[in-house]
Order: sequence, then C-alpha cells, then structure tokens
Amino acid sequence: MKFLIRQNLGTKISLPGAKFLSSLAVTANPSTPFDKHDENLTTFSLYSFLNECRESGHCTRRDTEILHTQLLKTNMYHSNIFVANSLISCYCKSAAMDSALQLFDEIPVPNVFSWNHMISGYNETFLYEVSWRIFCRMQWSGYVPNQFTYWSVLSACSALQSPLCGKQIYALAIRSGFFSNGYVRTGMIELFVKCSSFEDAMRVLYDVWCENVVCWNAIISGAVRNKENWLALNLFRQMCRRFLLPNSFTFSSILTACASLDELELGRGVQGWVVKCGAREDVFVETAVIDLYAKCGDMDEAVKEFFRMPIRNVVSWTAIISGFVQRDDTISAVQYFKEMRKLREEINNYTITSVLAACSDPAMVKEAIQIHCWIYKVGFYSDSAVKASLINSYSKAGAVGLSELVFRDAEDLKHRSTWAVMISAFAQHGSPRRAIYLFQRMLHEGLVPDNFCSSSVLSIVDCLNSGRQIHCYTIKSGLVFDVSVASSLFMMYSKCGCLEDSYEVFGQIVEKDTVSWASMIAGFAEHGCGYHALNLFRQMLREGAIPDGVTLTAVLTACTSLCSLRIGKQVHAYALLQGVAKQTLVGGSLVNMYSKCGSLYLARRVFDMTPFTDQVSCSSLLSGYAESGYIEEAFQLFHEMLFADFKIDSFTISSLLGAVVRLNRLGISTQMHAHIIKGGLESEVSVGSSLVTMYSKCGSIDDCHKVFEQIGRPDLISWTAIIASYAQHGEGAEALRFYELMRKAGTKPDSVTFIGVLSACSHNGLVEEGYYYLKSMVEDFALEPGPQHYACMVDLLGRSGRLKEAERFVKNMPIKPNALVWGRLLAACKVHGDVELGRLAAKKVFELEPCNAGAYVSLSNIWADVGEWNEVMKIRTEMKGGGVEKEPGWSYV
Repeated sequence: MKFLIRQNLGTKISLPGAKFLSSLAVTANPSTPFDKHDENLTTFSLYSFLNECRESGHCTRRDTEILHTQLLKTNMYHSNIFVANSLISCYCKSAAMDSALQLFDEIPVPNVFSWNHMISGYNETFLYEVSWRIFCRMQWSGYVPNQFTYWSVLSACSALQSPLCGKQIYALAIRSGFFSNGYVRTGMIELFVKCSSFEDAMRVLYDVWCENVVCWNAIISGAVRNKENWLALNLFRQMCRRFLLPNSFTFSSILTACASLDELELGRGVQGWVVKCGAREDVFVETAVIDLYAKCGDMDEAVKEFFRMPIRNVVSWTAIISGFVQRDDTISAVQYFKEMRKLREEINNYTITSVLAACSDPAMVKEAIQIHCWIYKVGFYSDSAVKASLINSYSKAGAVGLSELVFRDAEDLKHRSTWAVMISAFAQHGSPRRAIYLFQRMLHEGLVPDNFCSSSVLSIVDCLNSGRQIHCYTIKSGLVFDVSVASSLFMMYSKCGCLEDSYEVFGQIVEKDTVSWASMIAGFAEHGCGYHALNLFRQMLREGAIPDGVTLTAVLTACTSLCSLRIGKQVHAYALLQGVAKQTLVGGSLVNMYSKCGSLYLARRVFDMTPFTDQVSCSSLLSGYAESGYIEEAFQLFHEMLFADFKIDSFTISSLLGAVVRLNRLGISTQMHAHIIKGGLESEVSVGSSLVTMYSKCGSIDDCHKVFEQIGRPDLISWTAIIASYAQHGEGAEALRFYELMRKAGTKPDSVTFIGVLSACSHNGLVEEGYYYLKSMVEDFALEPGPQHYACMVDLLGRSGRLKEAERFVKNMPIKPNALVWGRLLAACKVHGDVELGRLAAKKVFELEPCNAGAYVSLSNIWADVGEWNEVMKIRTEMKGGGVEKEPGWSYV
C-alpha cells in the first residue's frame, strides 16, 4: 500500500468521484510525503494490486479507501467495470458495506458480478435480510442472476431459516435453466437441512442424477449436524454405490457420524479409505479420526494419530483433550493443555471449556483456580461460555462458593447460560431455596428462563405448591412442550406423590423420548405401582420406542417390587435380545431382581456373566445371600469386594450385619464393628440401627446403648431398635425413657415402635402404662392396633396374674383374635396353672393353627403340673396322629 501513497498522479478527478472522495472518512495519510518525481501508476500494476487484495482477503478498510483514492485520480473505476467490482469486493471483504453500497450505487451499469459481490458481502457480514433485499432489487432492475447469485441468496434464506423464500428462489432458478446446477442445488439442500426438512432435501438430491460431490456433502454434513447419523451413513453408502469419489469434507462428516454412534469398526474402515484416497494429510480429516478414537474410548490409538499429524490445529488439540476428559483421565487432559500453552498453539473457548471439564473433580480444584487466573489474564473471562464452564467446574468439584464468585463477577449477567449453570449448581448441591430464588430473580430482571433452567429447578422442587407455580410458568412460556421440561415436570409430581398428575403430564408429551418413558416407568416402580410400570413398558414397546438400559433397569425394579420372577425372566430375555444384558447397570438390576425373588442361583450366574461387576450388583447379591441364610456365601462375597477395592457402603454393611445377627456370635460382631469404625460408617443411620439390633441379639445391651449414641441423627428405625432392645432385655423403664426422648426429638412413632413399648410394659408388669400407651396409639397418633399389640397386652395381663381380665380383654377385642393372642393367654395359664382357661385357649389355637406344636406342649405341661397324666398321654397321641412334631431346641453353647 505504501507505493500507492507515494504516487503523484496528475490526472483530473471526475465530479462523481470527487463527491465520493469527500465522503470518505479516511483518504490517505497526510503525514506521508509524496515524491513529485515518481512515475504515474501503470494500469498493469493497478490490476495486479487489485487482484492481490481481492484474492488475499486480508485488505483492511483503510487500505481499500487509500486504493479507492488512487483510483479516483485515474478515473479508471468509472470506465472499467472490473476495477469497480474489484473495489466493491475489497470493501465487502473488509466489512465496509456502507462504502461498498455507496460505490455500487455510483456504477453506471453494474453487471451480475457487481450484484453478486453485494449479496455475498452482506452474507459475510451476517446482514442476511439486506442480502435478500439486494436480490429483490436486482430482480426489479431486470438483471438476470447466475448460479452464484442463486447460491448466495439461498445461503441468506438458509441463515434466515426461511424455506418459503428459498422455494421461490429455487423455482426461479429452475425456470432460468439452473435445474441441475450444483451451486443452486447445494444451496437448496443446505436450506432444507438447516430447517430440518430432510424429505425436501432428499427430493432435491434425487430430482436428477446427481454426480456433484458437493451436493452429497451438503446433505451428509447436514444430517450429522442434526444428529441423524444413521441417515448420514446410509447416504454415504448410496453415494459410494453411484461410484462418486468422496473427498475430505465427506470423510470428516462420516467419521463424525461414526464417533457419535460409537461405531469404531466402521470408522476404522472409513479411515482405511482415507489413507487409500490420499486424504490423510488433511488436518480436518485427521482431527475427525482422532475424535473417533477418543469418543470410542481408544485413547492409545487417538494419541498415535495425533502425533502422526504433520500439522496440528486448535481443533485437533481440543479433540485429544476432550477424549481424555471423556475417559476421566483428567491429569493427561491438563498436561496436554499445558503443552499447548508451551508450544504457543492457538487456544479458543472450546479448548478452555474442555480442560475446565477435566477440572470438575474435588482433587483438581487447585488446577481449576490456576486455569481461572490464566483465563482472566489472557482475556477469555468475558466469554459467557467460559464463565458458564467455570461455574460448572467449581460446582462439580464441590466449590460452590467459587461458582458464586464467578457468577457475581460476570459482567454480562443478561446471558441465560450463566444463570442456568448457577441454578443447576445449586440444584446439584441440594440448595433448592437458592435455586428457586435465582429462578425468581431471573424473571424479575426480565430474563426468560430456558428449558435447561426450568428443568434444573423442577428437578429439586419437593414442594407441590412451588412445583405447580413453575408448571404454570412453563405453560405460559410454551416450555411445557419441550420434552426435557415435561419430563422434569412429571418427575416432580411423582416425587411429591401425585402420580395421577405425573401421568397426566406424561400423556401430554407429543414426542416421548427414551428418558421420559424410563422416568415415568421408574416413578410407578418406586411408588409401589409395579403393574402400572409394566403396562407402561408394554405400551412403550407397542409404540415402537426402543428401551435402553435405564428403562430396563426401571422395569426390573417393578418386577422386584412385585416379586414376579416370570416377568423378570422375560425382561432378561429381552435385554439379551437387545444386547444390553451385559451392561453394568442392567446386570446389577438383574442380580437384584433374582436375589429379591429368591432365585440366588440365577442371580449368581448373571453376576458371573457380567463383564464389569460394580458395587451395586455385589451388594444386591450379598443382600440376597444374607436374607436367605447363606451366611458363608455372604461373607465370601464380602471378602471379594474388599480385595477388589470396592467402596463398602452402608447398604452392604447393613445387609451383612443382618447375617451376623443370625449367627449370634459376639466375636464376629465385634470384628464387623471394628471394620465399620475403620470405614467411618458408625454414624450412618442404617448401619447404627443394624448394630443396635446385632448387639441386642448377642445379649450386650451396654454396647447397644454405646452404638446408639454414635448415630448422627437417629431416625424412626434407630429409635425403635433401641426401644425394642431394652424391652427384650427386661429393662422396661429404659425402653420407656427412650420412647419419651424420641417424642421430644420430634420423631413420630409407628405401629412397630408401639410393639416395643408394649413389650417393655409386659416384661416389667406395667399394666396401667400398657393401657395408657395402647390408648395413646389410637388417640394421639391415629394408629390402629394390630394382633401383635393386643398380644402384648394379653401377655402383660397374663404375666401380672390377671387372667380373667386378660380373658375379657380378648373377648372384647375389636378384631378377631388370632393364634398369637390365644397362644399368649395359653402361656399365661401354664404359668399360673389355670387349667380350664388354658384348655379354652388351647382349643382356640388348635382351631386356627392345627399344627401348632407349641400349643400342644403348653397344654400338655399344664396337665402334667396338676398330675393328669392320662390327659398328657392323650395330647401326645393326638400330636403323633396329627403329624405334629416338636422342633428340638439347640444352642451355640
């Protein structure tokens, strides 16, 4: 440009040119000296410079204006349309569209290239509506567009997502004879693809025999962008059958589709074709190959391909970093990012968001803070996507305070993504009030929450009133039609116990995805509506939806709640047919289903056949062994879990403690307790409750008390366990004291708790207290007493020698006495030698349970105590004749 400034041209400037010259903001550098002895600029040098500026695309507005000034002196651009068009092109490339339009308007007779430069220039500056108006003006002026014109204006229609205007342009192009032109058809295909009208795009492709690879690339890449990856692969096969040679753009799209579908072997085949066609040197193709291996989990091969690349760009670096993040290799991801910085490679916001995802771990908070400082230093902190990623990383790493700090520092608080991520952070860390407050604040500040914000808030709402208010907002804003919002809505209703409302919202979803089906099925299963869950699963299959592993897990949960082994086997067969039975999640659910349904043999077979067993499947099988009395197998599996370095959680320990209770061996109990203390689980409610029961069965009431004191926040089960333990050990006063402590702590007792309380009264002869607590159960807590509660009262009266009162109590019971109640009365008659009442009680027991050996023995002992040996022999004969056998007692001692 400097040689233009030095020219001293003496040609007169025309009037129109002078007029335009005065309108230029910058003409030439006034401080630059002009050499009066320089020769005039030749036409050849001017053409050469114009071509250089136009083809390079690096000319600035100032350089173009200086060039324009020199051209005004030569009066060349008025007499030469090529010069004028080249100058317009330079203005367009420097984004000076106002100057380009002013120059265009001064051209006496513009040609089609002049119009094309203006239309494409407005496209490049994202002024698509102006581009459309320029085309309309061209039509009104009587100029005939060519294929480049149609392609440019179709690009504008595509950006505006206006298929109607695009169809009009396409019809005009067909009428003008451009029916089979590749540019026109490519533009139309891209328009339809962007508007998700794949049928129309396919129709354009198949209208005539198409041998234009660009058209095929357009529809294939569009299918990949719209997540229609199988369609993209099918189109690629059709393209190959037509003997069309794919190029680098084709390979990049197909490799991306293979990566999204996790089709590694198919991707390897495409890679072989890449090598054969000589497209391996293309940086975009090689980046797609790296992305394929990374997303399919083969990071070793991805790294090999990465280092084979002769030239690496920011996309390839970002792909390898993202691959390490997906494989949870956060250290390698951060190391590659540091290597990028060391080599001074270009870094964009995608690279930063990828490496920040690697720092979403509590152990990586320090690295996240360092990257945060670097982001602030280099100027990426103003990027809303980077801020959102920072908030998300700190949140997942457990540093919610730092997330809030980034959120408060955000200059552009009007960006919804930042708010959405902060709301999600509060939701993930169990802060529903703060999440809802932030959601309300968004509305007050005029921001419209999107589907992500609404879904995040709904995921933590446990108040039906608040949930209904947000439901009203989603209806008002139209978000209720979004499948993710609708799924969060019916999950919210399900969580609040409103299954009818939940199912109603589910029914209103027009296009149900797999997640919505799985969520609704899981909602029914978790609320004990197993039959509804199975019916919904059948409906899902009838509608052609293909369940995934999560859906089948929910269905298996329903089978478990129904104890339906037959349907569970059918679901297992379907999982095998779909090839998901060996997934860890499905395998664990199958093990749990078979264990809970009592088929431990099949549970073990599934467990052994699952390639990667996890903690859930191990715990489920261990629980099945413990509940079924296979104590040795339970402990063996427990040792295997320890050797495999599985984290032993409270559920596993509680199941194993249940098995220890059956052993009734204090030594093993003490060892288990030591392991629990070592693992830091002694304060867990479920573990503490199991320990209380275990020590109670082992006869160590002092250890029961100590273990109970270590529980962080005792729940109803814990309180009930300690009350029952003291009652069983004859310490009724302590049992009742703990009952009162439970009441003061705000825990509401249930019917099981009152069994322990009444049992405590029974063991200590507290008759009046027993009547009081039985009455309190009904009046204070609206609990209906059951047979066990009445049996405790009969036992209490019997132990106190008040047999006639016990008889009246049994006859006046509001429910029909069962064998347990009459058995307690019979036992009291044996203690106090009441033969007649004992005979009556035994008769009632025999009527209800003819094979009750205990009743025969008790009645026999009553007769033996009074010396009626004939009656004793008669009872023993009846026992032998009825096939009733007394089970012999046994002991570990």
